Amino acid sequence: MQVLTIDDFAPHLNTEFTAALQDGEIAFTLVEARPMPVDKRFAALRAPFSLLFRNHSALIFPQQTYMVRHASMGDFALFLVPIARDATGFVYQAVFN
Repeated sequence: MQVLTIDDFAPHLNTEFTAALQDGEIAFTLVEARPMPVDKRFAALRAPFSLLFRNHSALIFPQQTYMVRHASMGDFALFLVPIARDATGFVYQAVFN
């Protein structure tokens, strides 16, 4: 299993990630990669971080693990959670800790 870090995602801000659905694919744009506080009481494989993705669909996609593809990063699984909605669509978060 590949251990992804914030440094893997940061260069790809404002680029498209495609998630596989049962009947096709949907595009998500990475809009934020933010470090999270480190709890020094616990050993970790990586520093924790959060990613925010925007999707412009009027449909909300459920909280679940999606197989995601990025042109530079390749294919990997990503657990996405819908956290907000605005006039242009939904925002989804992935947390790595």
